[in-house]
Amino acid sequence: MDDDTGRHLDDGWSRSVIPLDGLLERRSIRPTSFHLWMGIVALAAAFLLFQVVVTPTLLMVQLGLAGEEMSAIQKLGAEGLLTSYTRELILSNSVGQVFGLALPAFGYAWLHTWRTGAYLRMRGAPPLLVGLGVFGVLGLQPVVQWLVQVNQALPMPETIQAFEQTQLEMIRSVLESGMGVSFNLVTLAVVPGLCEELLFRGYAQRQFERWGGPGAGILLSGILFGAYHLRPTQLLPLVVLGTYLAYLTWRMGSILPAIVVHIVHNGLAVLVARHVRSEPGYDMRALEQAPMPWYAVVGGLVIVGSVLYVLHPLAEQMRGRREE
Repeated sequence: MDDDTGRHLDDGWSRSVIPLDGLLERRSIRPTSFHLWMGIVALAAAFLLFQVVVTPTLLMVQLGLAGEEMSAIQKLGAEGLLTSYTRELILSNSVGQVFGLALPAFGYAWLHTWRTGAYLRMRGAPPLLVGLGVFGVLGLQPVVQWLVQVNQALPMPETIQAFEQTQLEMIRSVLESGMGVSFNLVTLAVVPGLCEELLFRGYAQRQFERWGGPGAGILLSGILFGAYHLRPTQLLPLVVLGTYLAYLTWRMGSILPAIVVHIVHNGLAVLVARHVRSEPGYDMRALEQAPMPWYAVVGGLVIVGSVLYVLHPLAEQMRGRREE
């Protein structure tokens, strides 16, 4: 458990303590919920910055430079905008994540310490542990797919279903844009994997752990990660994925495994979607609702459980060797 009883933070993985010398650490008396609310406020502020300020501004700048008139753009509607300006939308979204999610994470950490990288757990991790984390998320795939079916069986208002359909249309537009698999992997897997992990597992989870310990940090980070994506029919699988990523971050003392696992998870989804797209009459929603055999779910749970059983003590052993 992190020790921040003094004016420093000892997370058990850094070779030296992390000084708490930032602006937010200079008050001698703080309410016990301070770190909890800092994590929540940071996530909310980053979400608004990304979704409401940076991404729309970048999109308008691109369209303005291309000589497009605002009145003509407004007449297109959401579907027309997706079809006509797919590249501009996805570039705005990707750059928006960098400036709206990743960079604010560094800014938030700087308010606590000058050692922002250490605070965000930006350190290496043993390749064996990272490999185990990746193997675990491969086993998690059928479980996640089954949770999608469970989640989507719950009644949802038509407005929510329509909103999610718009998100699926954007993904389909990217896959059909002809910009290549490398572009799709970078924008749909690498960028989100890096930027979201810096914010959620790097900063927010650290705050939640300082408030309520590792368990609270892992659970809160996972739950808010699921809610952040604004996809109610995907809430359960996203929470499970977020919780798994949070556990890896805490147990290995690094966000590197979570970044790699996140990229692998998203990358697999992109590659599967591209493969299915080659089939005539494919449907993104039908792909999400594809039934998952019970034995695949059980097998996935066995794989994940086995990985955690091995990884949990092994990470502690490797930390002990690091400290010697």
